[in-house]
Amino acid sequence: MMDFTFEDSLWEQTLPTLKDSIDAERFLALLEEEDESAVEDAFSQLCQRNITLDVSKLPKVAGVGEAAVRLRREEQLAKSGNLLQDLEDTDPLKLYLQEIAGIPACGDLNILAEELKENKDDPQLQQTILNLSLSRVFELACRHTGYGVLLLDLIQEGSMGLWQNLSRYDGGDFAAFRDWNICQSMACIITLQARNQGVGQKMRQALEDYRSVDEKLLTELGRNPTREEIAEELHMSVAQTEIVESMLQTARDMHRAKAEREPKEPQPEEEQAVEDTAYFQARQRIQELLSSLDEPSAKLLTLRFGLEGGLPKSPEETGRILGLTPEEVVAAEAAALLKLREQK
Repeated sequence: MMDFTFEDSLWEQTLPTLKDSIDAERFLALLEEEDESAVEDAFSQLCQRNITLDVSKLPKVAGVGEAAVRLRREEQLAKSGNLLQDLEDTDPLKLYLQEIAGIPACGDLNILAEELKENKDDPQLQQTILNLSLSRVFELACRHTGYGVLLLDLIQEGSMGLWQNLSRYDGGDFAAFRDWNICQSMACIITLQARNQGVGQKMRQALEDYRSVDEKLLTELGRNPTREEIAEELHMSVAQTEIVESMLQTARDMHRAKAEREPKEPQPEEEQAVEDTAYFQARQRIQELLSSLDEPSAKLLTLRFGLEGGLPKSPEETGRILGLTPEEVVAAEAAALLKLREQK
């Protein structure tokens, strides 16, 4: 197994590889050792690149005390759709909702959006669009309950996020633009809350646990363990394990890329010769063992264990290449390894 270390610049190295979205847990793990200003800067980079911060896989926050009771109640009421009816008349959230409900409709949002393209810095136009969008902010805030942030805070962040980004609108589907900026702002405050709860640190610990379990099962089973086997050993869901596996692969890739960039220190000729000989002998022994197998079995083990310089492949990946089911791959691998053991 390849060892790896987290670099201070791991986030900066990972950012260019991101496409459409990043899970909040992975985001936090990459930035766990950074200070608050670096995290804020990372949020800005996501927005500039239109990369969605996905909080859907963050753990729900249970907590204790009055705040936790309030959070749970808001989540329940948001799901039932009875916020206005069930909150007390003096509740700040109810008063706010009544206030925005009383704002009169003052224009067609699509027409105003077209005007916004030509008048990006018109504060009155921006305020009108924001007022028309407040009900949508509330609707999206209800979908983000349960992650440790009060509804009023979610509404405030969503409204501010939309307000700050209206000047970036260049045309197209305004509703999609509006919703993305609202949700992204809410995702940022939820992610910060999760950071305060130590989610990034827990994720990094999960990476170490994954590697330990992977090595343990590899020794016990004599083959690469499946994702399901690792998940069971870690007491995690397969989906959670997949996230950890993806992060582990990213860390390995970064470690390998860095190693390739760094010049190797020259070694004494004698030491280098010993290393080359040991490497040659080990490789020759592997080739000898594989040559005793039929071609399909040798190819299967080469793919599964990354013997040609690539990364080890899962049963699913190997099966796709060889035209086998994952179950057939596991069975064929076990038979091939048994044959190799008999030749030792």
